Amino acid sequence: MKRKLIPLTLMLVAGLVTTIITFIRRYSIIYKLTSLLVVFIIFYIIGSVIVYFLDYFDKVNNVEPDQEDEVIEKESEEEVINAEGENGGSGEDTF
Repeated sequence: MKRKLIPLTLMLVAGLVTTIITFIRRYSIIYKLTSLLVVFIIFYIIGSVIVYFLDYFDKVNNVEPDQEDEVIEKESEEEVINAEGENGGSGEDTF
């Protein structure tokens, strides 16, 4: 599911539940519309916060592998330098 649809879907489902409950309990039309508006606003905000956090977590998770690759490359470069230093720096392997 596309993330920009999450707030809308959450809002509409909450609105559907609110509408059904207000019809069953036979509330006045003003109370129905007021409660529906409040529910729409609250659940749209909740959905937007959820999308924000999901995007933030994806951004953080995508940055970490890049940093891990840099650390691995540095470690392998240090191992190569250390191996050359042990061989006397001649570049020849002795068996």
